[in-house]
Amino acid sequence: MDERIVIVDSDTGLRLTEEQLDERSAVAIVQLRRRGVRAGDTVLICLPVGPDLLVAADAVIAVGGVAWPVPPELDPYALQERIEASRARVLISDLPHALEAAEESRVRIVMSAADLSMYPNSRELSTESDRIQLLDGGG
Repeated sequence: MDERIVIVDSDTGLRLTEEQLDERSAVAIVQLRRRGVRAGDTVLICLPVGPDLLVAADAVIAVGGVAWPVPPELDPYALQERIEASRARVLISDLPHALEAAEESRVRIVMSAADLSMYPNSRELSTESDRIQLLDGGG
């Protein structure tokens, strides 16, 4: 049986199959729910086109959220405007300029693409996002 390729990363050549997308999305869904993302929540996604963007968008949609992609190549002013216009509390990005642009917005939970792929022990704080959420009173 042939594995269907759903995306190929143009930078690395990494191929993601349907089965891998399903597996990665399932873990990402758990991570989004752990951070309180619920149906109707807007989640900003500022990642380059590739497997991580696909997994993030798939997971946000699966939890009933609204995936709001933000092009990572926007200049800082335009990026900040888009983030503020979204009124989102959650941002998925690995890009320092996106994190900086979100500082003065409603964003309270920041996740990286790596955060979406981790399946931590439920008793431990596994990421900086978990620590920030805890310090902010859970969201």
